[in-house]
Amino acid sequence: MATAAPSSFLSSAARRIPPIQCLLTFEALARLRSVTQTADELCVTPSAVSHRVKQLEQILGVQLFGRADFSLTTEGSAYLAHVREGLGALQRFPGAAATPGRRRLKLAVTPTFARTILIPRLRQFTEAYPEIDLALQVSIPLLDVVAEDADLMVRYGAGHYADVEYVELAGDVVTPLASPAFVREHGPFDRPEDLEGVSLLRSPLEPWRTWFAATGLAWAEPSEGSQFNDVGLMCDAAAAGMGVALVRLKLGAPWLENGTLVRLFSIDTASPHAHYLCWRTGTMDRWECAAFAEWLRKTMA
Repeated sequence: MATAAPSSFLSSAARRIPPIQCLLTFEALARLRSVTQTADELCVTPSAVSHRVKQLEQILGVQLFGRADFSLTTEGSAYLAHVREGLGALQRFPGAAATPGRRRLKLAVTPTFARTILIPRLRQFTEAYPEIDLALQVSIPLLDVVAEDADLMVRYGAGHYADVEYVELAGDVVTPLASPAFVREHGPFDRPEDLEGVSLLRSPLEPWRTWFAATGLAWAEPSEGSQFNDVGLMCDAAAAGMGVALVRLKLGAPWLENGTLVRLFSIDTASPHAHYLCWRTGTMDRWECAAFAEWLRKTMA
């Protein structure tokens, strides 16, 4: 499982910029996992490869490779993303004439995450990486229905994916939301118990039992009422006055900001689900995938 990039070793490394040949050797060895192949690619001797890696580790003060098969340590994996981002920037400078060609990256993403979180930030990525063409495809939350040829996937669920490597992008809290008109007609809502008999919109993405337990209500999960497998559709339904929706605050932000939905209570609780960036083993060997993963992790921080 991938983890967020630690910053402690980067602060010490900032005092000295590693030689470019060390960075090139590190990137190649992480990608090829062979001293011989790395030496052939860089036109140096195998001993030079080993010397450069040791020199880089001494400068950084950390171990980059963990075992004889050249698998990366946690620090090595984190630093590799920075190295590839930096090498990619050098390839782009000073203009398009210096670029080796355009790269295509296929991203499968859940609909509401794409509309409310990714798309508003995406221009930052396309401006930083103009040579990467993004192809966005829709995935279905919880069911993990994604295009088989997607390079990177944003999944929504409880995590613990056995078929891919992954990193958690962001947790969130949930709280009941409804339209102002619905509140006027069915309110006031002063206590959680005031939801009794009220139409509760349902979704497997956000089970009500999570919020019930946090408020001390011994209520069962609702078994009747309209059900949705997309948070955006559920928010639209709540805004149209169909009932009360249990919504993640980050995903529900657009509806709250434009006033079509309002909070009923000040009680929030952590969602049992989160968004995860997932990829198949070997995908991060492509610098464009590593660059996007590092950018998305930072923009979600």
